[in-house]
Amino acid sequence: MRNYRRLWSVLVASTVALILAFGLSRPMLAQWLITITGVLIALLMLWDMIQTLKEGQFGIDLLAITAVAATLAVGEYWAAMIVLLMLTGGDALEDYAAHKAKRELKTLLDQTPTKAHRKIKNEFEDVSVDEVKINDVLVVKPSEQVPVDGQVLSGVSLVNEASLTGESTPIEKHAGAELMSGTINGDAALTMLVTKVAADSQYQGIVHLVRESEARPARFVRMADRYAVPFTVVAYVIAGLAWWWSGDPVRFAQVLVVASPCPLILAAPIALVSGMSRTSRHGIIVKSGTTLEKLAKAKTFAFDKTGTITSGCLSVKQVEACAPWTAEQVLQLAASAEQQSTHILARSLTAAVTTLLPVKDVSEVTAFGVSAVVDGHRVKAGKAAFAGASTKVDSTAIYVNIDGKYAGVISLADHIRPEASTTMSMLHRLGAQRLMMISGDQQAIANQIAGQVGIDHVDAEKLPAEKIAVLAKLTPAQRPVVMIGDGVNDAPSLAMADVGIAMGAHGATAASESADAVVLKDDLSKVAAVTLIAQDTMVIARQAVLIGIAICTGLMVIASFGLIPAILGALCQEIVDTVTILYALRARTGRRVVQASDTNVKSGETVAKSEPSSLNVVE
Repeated sequence: MRNYRRLWSVLVASTVALILAFGLSRPMLAQWLITITGVLIALLMLWDMIQTLKEGQFGIDLLAITAVAATLAVGEYWAAMIVLLMLTGGDALEDYAAHKAKRELKTLLDQTPTKAHRKIKNEFEDVSVDEVKINDVLVVKPSEQVPVDGQVLSGVSLVNEASLTGESTPIEKHAGAELMSGTINGDAALTMLVTKVAADSQYQGIVHLVRESEARPARFVRMADRYAVPFTVVAYVIAGLAWWWSGDPVRFAQVLVVASPCPLILAAPIALVSGMSRTSRHGIIVKSGTTLEKLAKAKTFAFDKTGTITSGCLSVKQVEACAPWTAEQVLQLAASAEQQSTHILARSLTAAVTTLLPVKDVSEVTAFGVSAVVDGHRVKAGKAAFAGASTKVDSTAIYVNIDGKYAGVISLADHIRPEASTTMSMLHRLGAQRLMMISGDQQAIANQIAGQVGIDHVDAEKLPAEKIAVLAKLTPAQRPVVMIGDGVNDAPSLAMADVGIAMGAHGATAASESADAVVLKDDLSKVAAVTLIAQDTMVIARQAVLIGIAICTGLMVIASFGLIPAILGALCQEIVDTVTILYALRARTGRRVVQASDTNVKSGETVAKSEPSSLNVVE
């Protein structure tokens, strides 16, 4: 916000100076007002430059400060006013382009468990989680969030740990099993013994990891800063030679006015803002211009599995039936028996059947299965022992018993996003050197998914802290690294990566808050689209900067011969700014598009559509 205040200060001072000089015929007062304002702004910029140098970075402030000081020193205060307006305006625009849309994990903190049901003798009382102590006994009701870490004392229930571990299948918890805070209990109550207080539990640990990761942002040199040093040296050399050759200090100021680094200050931020506008039109919110710069150079893309590469929803994969029953009959009878259950697997099963048969005499044995009479048949659907199955399959499954005999098994699986494979292919075509999967799921399942979509490297069975460790081990040659995820467990790694992209359509708000970019549509191919847009944006930004530098260099040479007065030089800078701005605005449409092969693109129209089977880059 400080750059906005400086811009308004210069605007007010300039307006008052114009009134004094041309309205009230008091040019001396106008000169003093602009001089005082210019000196104050220059001192503030000098202080900013010193802080930047302490961080080991060299920006473009030195040349700007010298241009202001030189014009004021030789009495060219109107030229100084124009330069000040351009400088403060450019800084304010850069602030806008780099503004972070994060809200310091407010939503994540809001979702932290706050209440617990603590057992006192034979009764339970609601208390704040901060009051819970180790060895307290709590009850976790059905569908509630586990408040703190602990161990199950009694009860059997399926607990959804997807938000923390990435495991899409609910985990059965029984006496002796560990419970993690932030996970969601299933359909039966659990009594638990507290083993960690709230501050030390898993959920609060994730909050701490995110904060710690955000406090250690990766070092990154912006494009404008990379051009600043050579441009500054060239400007000082030409200005110094002009002063030495002519013996007139005014010549020094004249050269520096046209050397004012406005192309660097304006062109890159405007191109970045235009690129961010382009991404938002295609359902991707990029939170800062620096994110586009890093994304354009990304060498490694790391993906979470559940909810990112896969849909995060279980569906029927295979039905094996025993004679005389067919697979269709087994599926329909089992789904019909499960239709009144709120169990997550029951919901996946019923979704796979178009017609459910009427049921009666329904009974549900918690954590084992459902029994019901369907179309005159007694149907049991649930665990292997409940259905009388002698063997088990190596996947999440519902076993079915019809009329007292084992009838078959229904296997369920989390299905891969249809656009995942083409997205990986497109990222390789866009220059990605390494595609990784970092998942909390089992190694075998992660390897299978990675092989199907074209992932190069797999790190499975990783908790949030371990995901960060995987990213930290990447070498400088493998960076910048982009992390793509959707759950609470991904929030620390999204914050730790050079660029974090959250699948925000159905993902956790915590992931979106921690990310640098959020995909609003449930479409993984948007990751390829935003990468392409970032690359296009940076090419256009670089071209705009180089065009501005080339024009400025030509004007400096002309000004060194005394052919451009300071006030005319400042006005010439406005022309240079206009040229660079108009060129930078090309980033709103870009040079290339990602489209489906069957999509007709009109001349001049830019789209970022993608279909699972046919992503193309169009020049």
